[in-house]
Amino acid sequence: MVLGMSLSSFTTFHVILSLMAIAVGFVVVYGMAGSKRMPGWTAFFLLTTVLTSVTGFFFPFAMLLPSHIVGVISLAVLALAVIALYLYRLSGTWRWIYVAGAIVALYLNVFVLVVQGFLKVAPLNRLAPTQSELPFVLTQGAVLVAFVALFVWVVRAFRPRPALQT
Repeated sequence: MVLGMSLSSFTTFHVILSLMAIAVGFVVVYGMAGSKRMPGWTAFFLLTTVLTSVTGFFFPFAMLLPSHIVGVISLAVLALAVIALYLYRLSGTWRWIYVAGAIVALYLNVFVLVVQGFLKVAPLNRLAPTQSELPFVLTQGAVLVAFVALFVWVVRAFRPRPALQT
């Protein structure tokens, strides 16, 4: 049992959390492209993405796995994004650091989604059973190129008005 849940229930919780983080992440990135701060959506994206990474460490494991490394990287970029947004309020270079952190965290969630899709969805698994086959490599390459383009677009477009000081 994981945190008082069966492994199956915990897995379902983790997957739902991950899918929510991805969906809300795209809403937040779209808002950034329009220079909108969207504080509620942004907080929810950051929280669900942090929880996605943290809950990934609660699955049983006997050795360090690539998923753990992705989780550590995700938490590190999320820490920078949170610092840039809430501590430095997107001033100066912290604006693009926030954009980079948010988009890299979203990319890592989508990267893992693709990995899990090729592992668990039978038609995809038949195309790339070892994840070294061309369909998997092309899919991950296309995702990476799309996120690099998204970063370039959003970092140029995101010019939010200064937050009100309270």
